Amino acid sequence: MKIPGESHTPAFNTRDPVYLQVVRQFKIDIATGKLQAGQTIPSRRELAASLNINPNTAQRAYKEMEDQQLIVTEGNSPSRVTADERILGSIREELIAESVDAFVAAVRKIGVPVEELLQIVRTKYESAQSTREEAAT
Repeated sequence: MKIPGESHTPAFNTRDPVYLQVVRQFKIDIATGKLQAGQTIPSRRELAASLNINPNTAQRAYKEMEDQQLIVTEGNSPSRVTADERILGSIREELIAESVDAFVAAVRKIGVPVEELLQIVRTKYESAQSTREEAAT
């Protein structure tokens, strides 16, 4: 999700509804600390304009996030990220579980033994981490 002050807009895939992709990006932004508990988020119209999506799609994404208690909207006040630590803590776990489930489903088809798979994942993860640290310096 493009938050004011960020310089990129995510590319949407054609498989999943755009509003769900917005919700997922919002969860990622919370899990990675780009969005903090209690932080004010853009209005529905601002979000639609910044992402170049239909305002009704932005409205649907906000409704979904309210239903999942990710955001709180009180009266005419701007929407804010929830301060509920239980919900905030579950977001990271949910994202990890979704990614692992998709990965396991894809890899099982190949028939890689678990120990070999874990070694490959460890090596790739550490390599990616090293590359990221080098790029940051």
